[in-house]
Amino acid sequence: MTDDAAAAPICRARPLPGPDDAPVGCAAARGVDGRPMHAAALRFFWGPMDCGKSTMALQMNHNHARQGRRGLVTTRIDRSLGPQVTTRIGLAHAAIEVTDDLDLRDLVRDAWAEGVRVDYLICDEASFYNLEHVEQMAELVDGYDVDVYAFGLATDFRSCLFPAARRLFELADSVARIQVEVLCWCGREGLLNARVVGGRVVREGEQVVIGDTVDSTDVRYQVLCRRHYRSGDLGPRA
Repeated sequence: MTDDAAAAPICRARPLPGPDDAPVGCAAARGVDGRPMHAAALRFFWGPMDCGKSTMALQMNHNHARQGRRGLVTTRIDRSLGPQVTTRIGLAHAAIEVTDDLDLRDLVRDAWAEGVRVDYLICDEASFYNLEHVEQMAELVDGYDVDVYAFGLATDFRSCLFPAARRLFELADSVARIQVEVLCWCGREGLLNARVVGGRVVREGEQVVIGDTVDSTDVRYQVLCRRHYRSGDLGPRA
């Protein structure tokens, strides 16, 4: 190594490109969080209801924050109907509500402009985001070197892919099914999210209707194996 090479400064300032700017920086540079730049990734974690997606999202945020990284937590249509990520085991965390007109790139750029570092995004309930949001996630990774961790359902109550989930399957650097096993009432692995209204499985209606997995709600969801999803059999306790 030459003296000049040894003295060369390491770029630690994350670039702040505008919406039409090309990515800048060098492959050897490191971000202010110490990780190599241009190594960010878009990762999608999916599974049926009750498998712990939101819990994993909060754990991911906790783990990265412990190592000095700084991130933003976003959600859309959380079961609490508020700007927070909530879990069925009682954990909760304040979050930024993603609306149709929110640009995730502007969210990060605005934070940087205020001197707030953003190394990653946690995007919970990502299946409810729109297609533009998914494209913005990919651009944050490729053009801004921000890691994006998305968590959500793959299919709706009709067993059809959500549009945002489909696009995440197409674009994500990695896709992983969350390994916490959810069981159908029969003991088989639960695969599909059935919408239950009046004690019956319904197969028509709006793609997104807020509900939970508890029996006391007017509209609820129950995870079923494929056999019982197809037959509409909710089991002896239904």
